[in-house]
Amino acid sequence: MEFRPCIDIHNGKVKQIVGGTLTDEKDRATENFVSAYDARFYAEFYKNKNVKNGHIILLNPGSSPYYEVTRAQAMEALQAYPGGLQIGGGVNADNGMDYIHAGASHVIVTSYVFKDGRISYDNLERLAQSVGKEHIVLDLSCRKRGDSYYVVTDRWQKFTSVKVDANSLDELAAYCDEFLIHAVDVEGKASGIEEELVAILGEWNKIPITYAGGVHSFSDIYRLKELGKNKIHVTIGSALNLFGGNMEFDEVLKAVNG
Repeated sequence: MEFRPCIDIHNGKVKQIVGGTLTDEKDRATENFVSAYDARFYAEFYKNKNVKNGHIILLNPGSSPYYEVTRAQAMEALQAYPGGLQIGGGVNADNGMDYIHAGASHVIVTSYVFKDGRISYDNLERLAQSVGKEHIVLDLSCRKRGDSYYVVTDRWQKFTSVKVDANSLDELAAYCDEFLIHAVDVEGKASGIEEELVAILGEWNKIPITYAGGVHSFSDIYRLKELGKNKIHVTIGSALNLFGGNMEFDEVLKAVNG
């Protein structure tokens, strides 16, 4: 189990938001925290702590008037910590290598691969040919519907037909190096982890998975470690003291690594 840091950028600022509230209309989201520091600051902090494989997420779509300033923040962070961060948000086969050349270790992709509610194997193949499987993280962020978890796209607003289960993980692992999975219904709420989802992920053990969503106490870390069989990596946002929360960064590292 490893701690994976995050830098979420929305409207040109590093923020923590309630995941299910993000909408393209007027670039709105319910905010938990807006940082006075820029993305470079956080990248340098993670570099100094020697914490790797964190993710930068651009939360504005390419059509947003804020997209360029958000992207500029992301590029500053990549330059500050080359090889130490992954990046997602609007990534496709045409621009993926731009981010790798800028210093990203991996590109994180959702909507480009999941089109019209299903997997676009054409786009997945194009992406793999463009940047290489070893540089791809597939974002399988999901919400529960009925008894199952389904991948959601377009800033977590649209359900796909793709279930997050052993079959889909097996299938998609052939195209990527890692998975990133936000439990969207608890993302940004600091209300506890999605235990059922973590248990599903903990039963599968083929490539790395990073879980995000709901961690708000050290007991959540220990529960995640138990259910994930000490192999599911974790991201913490709003509960971390870097983003206005009560969980102190160095103590989190000790709990995760202990």
